[in-house]
Amino acid sequence: MFFGKIIAIEDVLIREEVLNTPFACDLKKCKGACCTMDSEFGAPVNEEEIEQLRELLPVVKDYISQEHWDEIQQKGFFEKKSDELLLRSVNNRACVFVYYEGDVAKCSIEKAYFDGKIKFRKPISCHLFPIRIAKFGGDILRYEKFSECAPALDNGKKQNTTIAEFCKDSLIRLYGEKWYSKLKEKSGR
Repeated sequence: MFFGKIIAIEDVLIREEVLNTPFACDLKKCKGACCTMDSEFGAPVNEEEIEQLRELLPVVKDYISQEHWDEIQQKGFFEKKSDELLLRSVNNRACVFVYYEGDVAKCSIEKAYFDGKIKFRKPISCHLFPIRIAKFGGDILRYEKFSECAPALDNGKKQNTTIAEFCKDSLIRLYGEKWYSKLKEKSGR
């Protein structure tokens, strides 16, 4: 149960842990675990993202393995569970959009984006990780803790970077520069 402070910026509530927890991904240590966690539920997506991904599939296809492409061809790239739209996982593990660089799992959507082939970076829930959005009359931002992310906590301490700072680009993408500036003011960093 959460007992920390909650701050409000416009109509968004942010748990204090998002502002104070050190965090900076360390892919060499976690191996991209956020994209390959054992779970029946994949990353949340919305209708707009599904439409964008549908259009981008021919480009993104070039980055993923045949096994993952076969999964997409047979079952699609998303599913609906408990009234929530989610990216599909292969064997309840790796996201269908995962590709590997050596032993590190990475996002094929983001790879195509950085290669300049598409303009959509990746679903916002993936971009925001380890922040998750709960809905309760508006957005509530919280830190989703996973043991696989322990190296990111250590790396965040070394780099003196918090979750909010690590997720700056995704928070700006979702709420805008002005909103993020207010968040920085509230955090005192």
